[in-house]
Amino acid sequence: MGTRPTIADLAKAANVSVATVDRVLNGRHKVREDTARRVYQAASDIGFHAVSLLRQRVFEGQPQYRLGFVLQKPDQPFYRAFARELENAVENYAEIRGIAQIEYSSSQTPAERSEKLKDVGARCHAVAMVSPDYPAITAVVEDLKARNIPVFSLLTDFATGVREGYVGVNNRKAGRTAAWMITKAAKRPGKVAVFVGSHRFNGHELREIGFRSFFRECAPEFEVLDSFVNLDSGEITHEATIDLIQRHPDLVGFYVAGGGMEGAISALREENAAGKYVVAVNELTADSRAALADDIVTVAIHTPLQHLCRELVRLMVAAIENGPATVPGQTFLPFEMYVPENI
Repeated sequence: MGTRPTIADLAKAANVSVATVDRVLNGRHKVREDTARRVYQAASDIGFHAVSLLRQRVFEGQPQYRLGFVLQKPDQPFYRAFARELENAVENYAEIRGIAQIEYSSSQTPAERSEKLKDVGARCHAVAMVSPDYPAITAVVEDLKARNIPVFSLLTDFATGVREGYVGVNNRKAGRTAAWMITKAAKRPGKVAVFVGSHRFNGHELREIGFRSFFRECAPEFEVLDSFVNLDSGEITHEATIDLIQRHPDLVGFYVAGGGMEGAISALREENAAGKYVVAVNELTADSRAALADDIVTVAIHTPLQHLCRELVRLMVAAIENGPATVPGQTFLPFEMYVPENI
């Protein structure tokens, strides 16, 4: 087991003297702001034990903002990774003393989600949320906006024209990319399918639209089946995948446009179907990485979470300090593509 970093290690990492580190830690003498921040960043990088104290010393004059985040499916690896990146982005945003308030919505009902948004909004300076698009959600967003609490939609848009901004990938392009991959990798034309979590998820709808439009425009020899709603559930997706491949022997591929890919992966393993279908999923997790390695999944279209979280925090702070934008915005981040050869 390695020893924990010392003050001398921190001084070396920050390219300053031990005395300078001591001054920052104890606040005995004034240290230039850029130097103090360099010491703090180095402490974060090497895992220095007093990083919390350093943060307090370096940022004690900065405004303190509580930033709220409402995610879903806390049991899914993707959302656990998302929460970690949000915490890191808030903690390391140099212009504020930020507090990340991360909560989860336990159901997809409009009433429950709108109450959760209302509750988090009452305790935070700004809120970002993953949610289907419901009128009840829009009403809460309007109320929070009237009280100068900006709301951002994450991954999938909602309350367009009212919320402060959308931050995520271009979902229509993601859907078209999944369709493009199937047409390029399929050994022959045939039937293809798409799973969506809910017709109320704007992002899933756009992925489905992009998926279908690509086949309609560029590969009409393929037949796109009616969409399957899986509620982002692995269990539902497992059963639906078994049924899909048994009922359609001419199936050549499918796209899991939302959550639940773990169920599709387990179903294909159960059916010994490695390499038989072209399968596109969203997000690179331990499950999809293993499925790529085993030729179960062909491509994973991944959201750059670290980049997204840093940009989101920047936009939230700007909205708090500068007021609402004249026109609600959209921030599209480039998605990443993983195939068996680059995992």
